[in-house]
Amino acid sequence: MTLRVYLIAGEPSGDLLGSRLMRALKRQTKGQVTFTGVGGETMHDEGLKSLFDIRDLAVMGLFEVIPSIPKILGHLNEIMADIQKKKPDIIMTIDSYSFSIRVHKKLKKLNLGIPHVHCVAPQVWAWKKGRAKVLHKYIDHLFCLLPNEEKYFKPYGLKTTFIGHPVIEGGADKGSAKAFFQKYHLNPKTKVVILLPGSRKNEVSRLMPIFKEVCEKLSQTYPNLFVVIPSVKTVAPTVCDMVKRWHIPHTVIMGEKKRYDAFAASDVAIAASGTVSLELSLAGVPHLIAYRVHPITGWMAKKLLKIRFVNLINLLQNKEVIPELLQDNCTVEKIYQQTQKLLQNPKQNVKKSLDKLKTDVLPSEKMAKVLINLTKRNKNDK
Repeated sequence: MTLRVYLIAGEPSGDLLGSRLMRALKRQTKGQVTFTGVGGETMHDEGLKSLFDIRDLAVMGLFEVIPSIPKILGHLNEIMADIQKKKPDIIMTIDSYSFSIRVHKKLKKLNLGIPHVHCVAPQVWAWKKGRAKVLHKYIDHLFCLLPNEEKYFKPYGLKTTFIGHPVIEGGADKGSAKAFFQKYHLNPKTKVVILLPGSRKNEVSRLMPIFKEVCEKLSQTYPNLFVVIPSVKTVAPTVCDMVKRWHIPHTVIMGEKKRYDAFAASDVAIAASGTVSLELSLAGVPHLIAYRVHPITGWMAKKLLKIRFVNLINLLQNKEVIPELLQDNCTVEKIYQQTQKLLQNPKQNVKKSLDKLKTDVLPSEKMAKVLINLTKRNKNDK
């Protein structure tokens, strides 16, 4: 019997995780599985026709999300109608907690008798601890990426599984520097700088002008500078439009393989906060985190967050291994100075942190097995 899986990924990092899960489910069911729901380009490549473009959900920040609320609520109603029409065997949301919890709350009211699963536990150890108490009311199983997260949810009776971090199975450390240099006809002595301004339009519009000025300053010291900007479908048109008048040699690339080849060839990276920092760490790329949000969002985050760092490597080691330049520190001069330091002394001790994110079984395979078993149990109980 064919397994019908409904997946909802609200941003590119979730889309990537979802595509790997889809591949694992195909393997474990010997192809007896169908997918519907919401996803991006990599989930589309695995056979998912998304209900709508996930760019509508890829909004970051407490203040920035306000203008998008009507569209987001409209998509929420679309999903509910689609689920009732498709009648899947299981529903799984991926990341994007604020949107995902609204999906599960509405599903709970509908009482469809379908297991609900969420992947990427909300970071209750950082802020909003009350989410742990709330979440168990609306989902049947939670996947955690970090080894210390299960303990926050189990006291409330929520079944959880530590799967390890999906970045470990992505191949970020398998890129080819040779392939990159050959493709762009570059001298091996070229200084390659990677810019990763985020996967949301508001991130790109805020960070790219700063990153551009940093690169202009770097090009004065390194005349052979080459800038690479890996992007995703949600923001690629915006990125391309912003760089088309750049005088610095550069390229905008799409896709995992091209990104990982660029990692292998790069000397340093400047990145917005997020999963990409783990990919860079796995690939051994010296990098820093530079991030800025709307001042109101920044002020509220400072009041609410209970952590010293935003970068996961730093959180796991409880010290600043990866430089963080946030808000008022996210300036051209400070980023330039820190980038220069990394070019001169590129060592960053990240192995200890990466080891904590690994498990014996790949995250996607672990998730697929849980979903299949949940579906079987649910059918047997009916």
